[in-house]
Amino acid sequence: MEVEQWLHMANGDGENSYATNSRLQEKAMLETRPVLQGAVVELYRSLPDKSTMVVADLGCSSGPNTLLLVWEVIGTISDHNREEEQEQRPPAAAMELQFFLNDLPGNDFNLVFRSLDRLQELTADRRPQYYVAGMPGSFYTRLFPCRSVHLFHSSYSLMWTSKVRDELSRGAYLNEESIYIGKSTPPAVIKLYQEEYQKDLSLFLTLRFNELVRGGHMVLTFLGRKSKDMLLHGEASSMCELFDQVLFFCNVWQGLVEKEKLVSFNLPFYAPSMDEVKAVVEENNLFNVEHMSVFESSWDPQDYDTNDDVVLGCSSSGLNVARCIRAVAEPLIKKHFGEAILDDLFMVYASMISKHLKKAKAKYPIIIIYLKAKH
Repeated sequence: MEVEQWLHMANGDGENSYATNSRLQEKAMLETRPVLQGAVVELYRSLPDKSTMVVADLGCSSGPNTLLLVWEVIGTISDHNREEEQEQRPPAAAMELQFFLNDLPGNDFNLVFRSLDRLQELTADRRPQYYVAGMPGSFYTRLFPCRSVHLFHSSYSLMWTSKVRDELSRGAYLNEESIYIGKSTPPAVIKLYQEEYQKDLSLFLTLRFNELVRGGHMVLTFLGRKSKDMLLHGEASSMCELFDQVLFFCNVWQGLVEKEKLVSFNLPFYAPSMDEVKAVVEENNLFNVEHMSVFESSWDPQDYDTNDDVVLGCSSSGLNVARCIRAVAEPLIKKHFGEAILDDLFMVYASMISKHLKKAKAKYPIIIIYLKAKH
C-alpha cells in the first residue's frame, strides 16, 4: 500500500465523513489553545519586521477544524494589538498573514476551499489581513523554501509514519495477529515500529528546521502514551487490539475478510511516549523544548468530562467512537479489504467498544510539544 496515496481522512461531509466526525480533534485543538496563543504572541513580538508572518498547518485535513488555526492566529494577534493600543503603546505596523494548509494529495481540499467564504464572513472586522493557500504533499518531504516559515502547527498527525516497514509489508507476516502493537506482537516487530517512528520524527524536525526562519516556532499535538507500557487500558494499542478482534470475527465467523489480507495489514502508525519524543528532539539537537505535556481525552468525542471514570451510555459511546475511527481509517480499510465490509465491520466494532467501556472509561493520552528553532 502506498501510504501517501491512501492515508487521508474520509472525504466529503456525509454521515461517515471526517468533517462530520472530527469532534475529538477539535477537543485537542481547544486544549492546546493556550500553548498556541503563547507561541504566536512570543513569535510576533520577536519579529524585527512585522510586515509578514507565514504560518503552515501540517496535516490540516478537512471539515470544521481545518480553519481553526487560521482563526486562532488572527484572533491572537488582533487581541494582542488591541491590548497594546489600550496601553497607549505605539501601534504596530500593518501585518499580512500567509497561511499554508498542508496535507497529502488525497485530502479533500475542495471542501477546505469551499469553507473559506464562511471564514471571511467571520473575520470581516478583524485584522491583520490574511491569505490562505493549499499545500499538498507529505510532511516527510521538503515543502517550503529555506527560512521562509515563521510558525509550523500540526494537530493529530505526527503519529502517522511515512510508511509501513518493508519487513512487515512484503509477505513475511511477522505480526499476523495484530494491525499495530498488541499482546501477541513480537519484540522484534515493536522495535521496527519504534525505529521507523524515530527515523521519521528526526527527518521531520530536520526538514522543518531548514524551512523555518531563524528562531521560528513549532506547536505539535499528537496521540502518544503515558508510560513505557503500550497496552494500558484506553491507549491507542488497546483500541487497535479491539479492531484486531473485529477483523478476526469477520474472518472466522462471517467470512467477510480473507485470511491473507487479515495477516498482511499493518497500520502506518506509532503512539510514542513523552520520553521517546524528548529523546529524538535532544538527539536531533535543532530545537529547544519550550513546553511539553500530556493530557487525556475520552475516546468518545461527545464526552467532555475526563475526570469522571464512569461511562453512562456505553452503547451510544461505542457508536460515537466507531464513527470517529471510521472517519479516520476508512480509506485504508477500503483499499486493503474492499468497500463491501465497511458497514458490518464498524457495526461489530461499535459493539466491541461498548463492552470495553463497561470496564472503565477509556482515554487517549495526547502529547503537546512547543519547540523553538535554535539559532
